[in-house]
Amino acid sequence: MDLNPLSGADILHSLLPEGDHAGYIFDYDGTLADSMPLHFRSWSHADRTHGASFVFTWELFYSMAGTGLHDTVPILNQRYGESLDPDAVVATQMARVGKQHHTLKPILPVVDLARMLAQTRPIAVASGGIREHVHRSLEIVGISDLFSVVVTQEDVANSKPAPDSFLLAAEKMGVSPSQCIVFEDSSLGLEAAERAGMRAVYIDPEIYSAREG
Repeated sequence: MDLNPLSGADILHSLLPEGDHAGYIFDYDGTLADSMPLHFRSWSHADRTHGASFVFTWELFYSMAGTGLHDTVPILNQRYGESLDPDAVVATQMARVGKQHHTLKPILPVVDLARMLAQTRPIAVASGGIREHVHRSLEIVGISDLFSVVVTQEDVANSKPAPDSFLLAAEKMGVSPSQCIVFEDSSLGLEAAERAGMRAVYIDPEIYSAREG
């Protein structure tokens, strides 16, 4: 019998690329918090409410994960020939999220790893979410005190897969991008990390997310 099984944080730590790393950057939704099912339900509700003709599937949702909130509707309009009002759809989506914000839970292995790494190196959040949501969510899952650097959609010109948020997080930490490790659950986020010249650890949503619907 293994009397000292590895914790989830230990397993994730073992996946870190070799070498000396000076800073660590965490995506928020789907990486630090199991918030993606909530966002999926809220986007589905908003799209239906405003008369979208396409079906907003989990696969479509995750293919756009990391895209800034206000960039999402124009992309969907272009892709499906829709004319949805971006401001109206986003307002409905945000209202739905706000009603259930209190239900968010941390992804404990990732949060535990962040606490472990923060003992010796700077850590940051770089999210495509809006500032209000990200900071409120950090409070709800009990880790707002852990991150002195938090970069959100309003802080950068371009959302993921552009590298802007990761580069700004590295700058605020005072760390060279090449010495940063990114933790991400989305393909767009992983692409953004690569474009920033950073290595990344993939947080698989099939393992860590309580997917619904």
